[in-house]
Amino acid sequence: MRLIVTRPAAQAAPWVAALRAMGLDALALPLIGIAPPHDVAPVQAAWRSLQALRLVMFVSANAVEHFFAARPAGFQWPEALPAGSTGPGTSAALRAAGVRLIEEPADDAPQFDTEALWARLAAQQWQDAQVLVVRGEDGRDWLADTLRQHGAAVHFVAAYRRVPPVLDAAGAATLAAALATPSQHLWLLSSSEAVGHLAALAPAADWSASRACASHPRIAWAAQEAGFGQVDLVAPTPEAVARLLGLHPTLQSAPL
Repeated sequence: MRLIVTRPAAQAAPWVAALRAMGLDALALPLIGIAPPHDVAPVQAAWRSLQALRLVMFVSANAVEHFFAARPAGFQWPEALPAGSTGPGTSAALRAAGVRLIEEPADDAPQFDTEALWARLAAQQWQDAQVLVVRGEDGRDWLADTLRQHGAAVHFVAAYRRVPPVLDAAGAATLAAALATPSQHLWLLSSSEAVGHLAALAPAADWSASRACASHPRIAWAAQEAGFGQVDLVAPTPEAVARLLGLHPTLQSAPL
């Protein structure tokens, strides 16, 4: 079975490498494009305000990478400032950027999302705390709303833009092959938006014989709504995908 990794290109490449290292046939077909913001000035202004913040929440590895890419000359991440993360991929990106104080879901959390992060933050005092959420141009506001209910002042900055994918010849061939032989392909889905882009790329497709893995119930629901015949929930690691397929990998890669 061929595994199709649909994460943005920067995250898809290490996933493909890790899956191939475990003997799986994997390739990348990014279903979300990531671009810098139209105006980087708000991101640079956010860097200049870090000393006044209690927490900076990053919604994804892309948020981390683009926020740090826009760092003004001479500015460093304050050592005492914690960064919030919703899952292992974001945490890995923060550590790679040099952030050591990270608030993140428990390793055994049933899902990696803002609700799981809040389970770790809820016991803290948030009255009058200044919190920054680094994300794309839009996103879920659940954690921001929850923090505000507990007295925090929450601000947002868009560090990147999500754009629809543009398939090259290889990508179009992969999509055609997956539609022609669905039993030989497994879609690895990591966002509901990616599911929508896939449906837009093949609006007349019948997905009833296709199988997908989803890293969150919301994504699984989107895949089911798109018509996928089988959707499995799986933790967002290559090892979890391998175990789902009945393999028992001995390679222990870092969370992606």
